[in-house]
Amino acid sequence: MPPLLSRRTFLLGSGAGAALMLTGCSIGKAEALSTAGTLDFADPLAIPPLAPSTLASDGARVFQLTAKAGSSLFHPAAPTPTWGYNGDFLGPTLRARRGEKVRVAVQNDLPDPTTVHWHGMQIPAIYDGSAHQVIAPGAQWVPEWTIDQPAATLWYHPHVHGKSEEQMTRGLTGMFIVDGDGPDQGLPTEYGVDDVPLIIQDRTFAGDGSFQVSSTTPEGLLGDTMLINGSINPYLIVRTEAVRLRILNAATARVFNFGFSDNRTFTVVGTDGGVLPAPVPVERLMLSPGERAEIVVRFKAGEQPVLQSHPQELGMSGELNIRAGGNDSLDLLQFRAATKLAAAAKLPASLVPPASLDLEDSSRTRGFILKDMYINGKIMDMSRIDETVGAGTVETWNVSNTDNLAHNFHVHGAQFRIIDIDGVNPQPEFAGWKDTVFLPVRATARIQIKFSPYADPATPYMYHCHFIRHADMGMMGQFTTV
Repeated sequence: MPPLLSRRTFLLGSGAGAALMLTGCSIGKAEALSTAGTLDFADPLAIPPLAPSTLASDGARVFQLTAKAGSSLFHPAAPTPTWGYNGDFLGPTLRARRGEKVRVAVQNDLPDPTTVHWHGMQIPAIYDGSAHQVIAPGAQWVPEWTIDQPAATLWYHPHVHGKSEEQMTRGLTGMFIVDGDGPDQGLPTEYGVDDVPLIIQDRTFAGDGSFQVSSTTPEGLLGDTMLINGSINPYLIVRTEAVRLRILNAATARVFNFGFSDNRTFTVVGTDGGVLPAPVPVERLMLSPGERAEIVVRFKAGEQPVLQSHPQELGMSGELNIRAGGNDSLDLLQFRAATKLAAAAKLPASLVPPASLDLEDSSRTRGFILKDMYINGKIMDMSRIDETVGAGTVETWNVSNTDNLAHNFHVHGAQFRIIDIDGVNPQPEFAGWKDTVFLPVRATARIQIKFSPYADPATPYMYHCHFIRHADMGMMGQFTTV
């Protein structure tokens, strides 16, 4: 097998062991990547296992996570050094129900310090797992909290200041599913069968089989090989008429514009913070790094549609848009519907009560300017508290991207509603609870945030761009709840 080289010089052909084909692009000149119609979908999709748990004497559901180094065989030519939780790459899916007390014993068996951030979780700041909760090599950290938020697809990943992109690229990522305390809204619920997690990432392999871990574009690492749950060019056998896909954009820099090879309509039923009030039919769904969505796709017996990522407009100039992957066309996952499918009921017209956030008038309005890796002209300082908010209060934040690069904005320990972007109401599929909002160049989002009820004047939460290279370079701020 030839050496694995950069996407800007070579295009990865179909199959894990396929040859690489020269695309004719010269160094320094950006060209779009297209894998549409070129992949062989030779391997079954890996499904992250559900993490086992025990019940402690105080009623807490206890999970064990060990971060450790390993080795994974993505290509037959050479193994890839990887990091994972309870395994060689990625981590198990943690699952708990609203109202449960959760305790996670996190052991760091890596050679470097790490953290585990519970992205999207309403959690006390001391257990948030940000850059302030560092776990030294050989040490253990045991956060615990009571889950008090709606059913949602969340995730966990490292948040070491200046090292997050590298550690996530090596493989430290996992999903955390919160189940509600009520009925399942008529959605598919059998994990790995008709309720399927999709952790979507991209990677570039070096000639020795290792991951490239240094940034390749101003946005960050942009890979030429797509991984879905750690699988390259995978397929999923479908045995039911309807399948719920929990999509997580776990890439550190790539924006995905999801759709299908036959341009079929699919239904968005949930976003970052939970289930939407009503199903929303769409043909495309764009998610920036860190965002999640739950979709329901209906299938007919024997068909084999492909989940793809289509070109998107990031608001950047033509050359920058290409370098950021905005013109790429990517095949991701083939679905193989069985010759006979189990019947599935149609989705109800409404899923949950209208997403009333119980938001009274905002107590305050704040403004945030994103430009040149700064927020409001400041670079991240671990010792500086940038904002102080009232625990459990509601505020309106105006977040503006005045840079020439795309950004997004993630707030720890809180959920928000998008009021508008550039004065226009959000599309219905983004009208529910969110924790991350995408900001193309020159876009301004107004968001209304309900803050954590946990007061802690000494320990900050963070807000930052979730293009991870940008966060590593200092595009972050800190706030406390008092």
